Amino acid sequence: MSKSIIDESYNKLIRGNKLFSDSRTFNDPEYFKKLSLGQKPDYLWIGCSDSRVPANEVTNTESGEIFVHRNIANLVVHTDFNLMSVLEYAVNVLEVKHIIVCGHYGCGGVRAAMTNKTFGLVDKWLRNIKDVYHRNQNELEQIMDIDKRSDRLTELNVMQQVKNLAETKIVQKAWHQGRGLVIHGWVYGMNNGLITELNTIHDNKEDLPEIYRYEFED
Repeated sequence: MSKSIIDESYNKLIRGNKLFSDSRTFNDPEYFKKLSLGQKPDYLWIGCSDSRVPANEVTNTESGEIFVHRNIANLVVHTDFNLMSVLEYAVNVLEVKHIIVCGHYGCGGVRAAMTNKTFGLVDKWLRNIKDVYHRNQNELEQIMDIDKRSDRLTELNVMQQVKNLAETKIVQKAWHQGRGLVIHGWVYGMNNGLITELNTIHDNKEDLPEIYRYEFED
């Protein structure tokens, strides 16, 4: 690829940024001043890194409304200090009211985890999805169509990540303090732009197996 093509690809972003800035200040001259004063979003979004699923665009929200964390296949891994730091800040400092785990149909990470192929370092990450597959193997392998099987694994994966969130001390402590924190599981449809709610909502630790429930001193 020539240097001129690479430069043009890069410069497209700079021009886009100027257009973004101009359009926002045209409609509201105080737009960026107000944003600079701080953020108080109601939502934490845990989504896939896929470039086709931007949180603000698919929910028709503005800058400052959603606190966002993204990784391959929208996983909640208890040893992921990046995610746990985001979760702690969102819950304890920003005091979000909703946590949304949003997967998407056609997820490359989910499809990769369904195979026995190796892809490099990401194999260690995809192991978490393989565990979801293994726990639901009987159901999944009754689905002969690979695309539909992948869609179902995508849903099951989101459901598991919602459970993983509910099992964290951060979330359970918020519930213990009487905070009305709710966790939602969503799947975004690439083919129609619509969100499917999976009804995997936790608002207290009574939904969890007893072994995962933390006890807190008042």
